[in-house]
Amino acid sequence: MLAGIARLVTIHPRRVLVATVLLLTVAIGFGVPVTQKLSVDPDLDFINPQSESNVTGDRLRAAVGRGLNPGIVVLVRADGAVRSAAGRAQLRQVVERVEADPDIAQTVSALTDPRPTSPFVSRDGTASFVATYVRASGDGEEAGERIEAALEGVAGVSVGGLSVAAPVVGDQVSKDLARAELLAFPLLFLLALIVFRGAVAALLPLFVGLLTIMTTFLGLRLFNEATDLSIFALNLAIGLGLGLAIDYSLFVLSRYREEMERYGPGREALTRTLQTAGRTVVFSALTVAVAMLSLLVFPQRFLYSMAISGSLTALGAGLISLTALPALLMVLGEKVDALAPKRWRHREVATERGFWYRLSHLVMRRPLTVAITTAAVLIAAGIPFTRIEFTGVDASVLPDSSVPKQVDTALRTEFPPGRTSPLFVAVGASQGSAGALRAYAGRLQAREDVEAVEAPRFVGDGTWLVEVVPVAAALDKRALDLVRAVRAGPGPGEVQVTGESARFVDQRAGLADRLPLAIAVLAITTLLILFAMTGSVVLPIKAVVMNVLGLSAAFGLLVLIFQDGRFEGLLDYTSQGALEITQPLVLLAIVFGLSTDYGVFLLTRIKEARDAGASNDEAVAIGIQRTGRVVTAAALLLMVALGAFATSEIVFIKQLGIGVAIAVAIDATIVRALLVPALMKLLGERNWWAPRPLARLHARLGLREG
Repeated sequence: MLAGIARLVTIHPRRVLVATVLLLTVAIGFGVPVTQKLSVDPDLDFINPQSESNVTGDRLRAAVGRGLNPGIVVLVRADGAVRSAAGRAQLRQVVERVEADPDIAQTVSALTDPRPTSPFVSRDGTASFVATYVRASGDGEEAGERIEAALEGVAGVSVGGLSVAAPVVGDQVSKDLARAELLAFPLLFLLALIVFRGAVAALLPLFVGLLTIMTTFLGLRLFNEATDLSIFALNLAIGLGLGLAIDYSLFVLSRYREEMERYGPGREALTRTLQTAGRTVVFSALTVAVAMLSLLVFPQRFLYSMAISGSLTALGAGLISLTALPALLMVLGEKVDALAPKRWRHREVATERGFWYRLSHLVMRRPLTVAITTAAVLIAAGIPFTRIEFTGVDASVLPDSSVPKQVDTALRTEFPPGRTSPLFVAVGASQGSAGALRAYAGRLQAREDVEAVEAPRFVGDGTWLVEVVPVAAALDKRALDLVRAVRAGPGPGEVQVTGESARFVDQRAGLADRLPLAIAVLAITTLLILFAMTGSVVLPIKAVVMNVLGLSAAFGLLVLIFQDGRFEGLLDYTSQGALEITQPLVLLAIVFGLSTDYGVFLLTRIKEARDAGASNDEAVAIGIQRTGRVVTAAALLLMVALGAFATSEIVFIKQLGIGVAIAVAIDATIVRALLVPALMKLLGERNWWAPRPLARLHARLGLREG
């Protein structure tokens, strides 16, 4: 395959570039509009469509003719007391404007609940809120926009709720993408200017990155026609696209420059580059794509969108780096080093001197000590992960300056908890079971973790609805335990529970059920790909173990930062006291793929030296020396590309950017420079062992470098 690609790009480079320009034109015209077509509904992005809470919620919404939770919440801060004449008049004015909207089915407020201890009045008596329910046939987001317009300029009034927060999240993602691009591209070019040692060469990864991102957008547009994808897929496409474009461009260009030293610019150097570095890119792209595809086992739209986006990005970056980039190198010839100082121009990497070579031999003099110390440091860094807490996605992920976030914060801190996020209990019983339902509601009311229980009402089709208000806020441990208790406890008929807390319980259980399958897919496919590359069964197992150590350390540091609320001022976020529940899964796939990416590059050069007759120790030192500068530079540039999302105003996107940056830094330094040579030394020739049947199979497959 690589030989055929080499012939194509060396014989017809200009035709390949023309085809590339045509592809880019189509991708821009048809693919870029996908940014306006992806889902911006956080509520739907993170649920399992087949879960009890979702199915029950859909059934109850259809039965009652409106949303179960108030999609729009209007916070009203009175000039004086809410219960005063002026306060009631202000609240009445707000309610009248809200109820004038055609999509509003019902409002509930202090006007409809005149009790002195009404949960719709703040503890200090100066604020209240209007819970607004949207008709089942209505559009909550459009109603939210109309209500915001109707109440604009009214003193002391703020509009929030999920129907208002969802489009704000989408708008914020778009702003974050633009800011990340503005930050990343100039910084990446400046760093690439140093790393690639020339202005022309520095533009190559940006060329590959632009093509990768645009073709990924094109692929997302096509997939979005078949199934709705989450807008958060765009973040991954841009960050990972830039990162992998830089990696693969650096792999190809650094090898091409080495071959140019031997054969000069042109067909021979480029053919040898594709047969060596090109092979590395193939295995790397497949590894990253497969790692991302492991997220397909989860039914949540956010996760399978990340799977599709990540795999398209990896395969696109690999294909472009093997076709468009070599074609451009063929056309450029010696001009690839143009606009570069002479002292920056390439010279063949010395293999018996240099920092990385000396460091490798230093490590291999005390391999057991280094291996134990390094592993202990990584394990210690990962210990905080054992106390991780999870949370979901709601208005709290928005920046503090966001109005929906301010409304959400006020509801959490100034009012009794649970009123805007009760449990909705569906009980299967006949219409004549009113007495049994009242007795059931009484038993629920007697629980210490229940604040209030609304009178049961028959909603048709053999179903009763019981609204239960917990004493704790949604996603609080007590509210989650209440969901489980109500589901487990006896009732007058079949009991099913929905609501925000129930959805989170189902989400956590569903992710936990599918996690072993995702890990199995990830591990097995990685082992198979690395075996195909190396012919060894030891090296793939060792790579997986090292990936796990690096990942655990990154997860532990994320807990220390985001869960424990460290560096809030520096990183500009407010801790939720937990990590968003899907982020460790996305990080697992991305970081596992990227770590294996660097491992593939390193092992390729080690194996190349060994196949040339070097001893195990010497092959390790040569491989690390030859890849030292390249991997360090690639890791730095990747950290900038994905770490740019640390500037995001959405807290879990910030977690993703910083998490990837931490993991890549750990892998490119501690793991690659210390743990790899130490373990390679300890295992010696056993590194390359495989059972004879597998060794024969690998030889028969013909996957060695050409």
